[in-house]
Amino acid sequence: MEKHIEQLTKWLQMQVKDANVNGLLVGLSGGIDSSVVAHLIKRAFPNNSLGVIMPCKSHGKDEEDAQLVVNTSEIDSVTIDLTDQHDLLFNGIKQGLEAKEDWNSDKERLADANLRARLRMSTLYTIATNYNYLVVGTDNAAEWYTGYFTKYGDGGVDLVPLLHYTKTEVRELANKLGVPDEVINKAPSAGLWEGQTDEEEMGISYDTIDAFLEGEKVDDEAEKKIINMHERTAHKRALPASPPDFHHFTLE
Repeated sequence: MEKHIEQLTKWLQMQVKDANVNGLLVGLSGGIDSSVVAHLIKRAFPNNSLGVIMPCKSHGKDEEDAQLVVNTSEIDSVTIDLTDQHDLLFNGIKQGLEAKEDWNSDKERLADANLRARLRMSTLYTIATNYNYLVVGTDNAAEWYTGYFTKYGDGGVDLVPLLHYTKTEVRELANKLGVPDEVINKAPSAGLWEGQTDEEEMGISYDTIDAFLEGEKVDDEAEKKIINMHERTAHKRALPASPPDFHHFTLE
């Protein structure tokens, strides 16, 4: 893993040079993936890297863990509480749709969670503009393949250094980089609502997804679930769909 860390560090440095920017930032959730990225960008740019903590009705422990990672990695940081902004925007949208009797209460929790992710994305890019930095994403191979991320939320980034690493490999990177054990061993969660965990929401474990991605045999039901998740989230990994260029066709 030391060699991988070295290669990832050089790759990050190259991306910054090619983009002609000053450095890198990452949103710190208190989870393992963002913690690994924080350590990597701090290595790549000791004086030009930033961890952004963005509580939004979050579990207090997540913010504590994010601050712990700031302390252990010694990365520069800033905390922006998005709770009031989220309440204002979400409630305004909800009231507007309720007024025309179109509010879908069955989708309320998902809409709420996705808005949080998209507010965080907007916050990261606003800060990135201030520093002339690139936004570094935290999705690993399992999340990317299954589409377990919010489109234009945590999926809205400039770089995805962990894209080819399984969750198991991310844990190995974390151990090598010195991420605190309590962060490595906590249940993976996007922090979307109280008690939310990734594996419970997906209905499948990261270990099973990792095994599938590594070409190992998993049970038929698990394989079917993983492939289905991949297929129905293809739009998240693609550019926006567009029609053919009708300028080059004769319209009837």
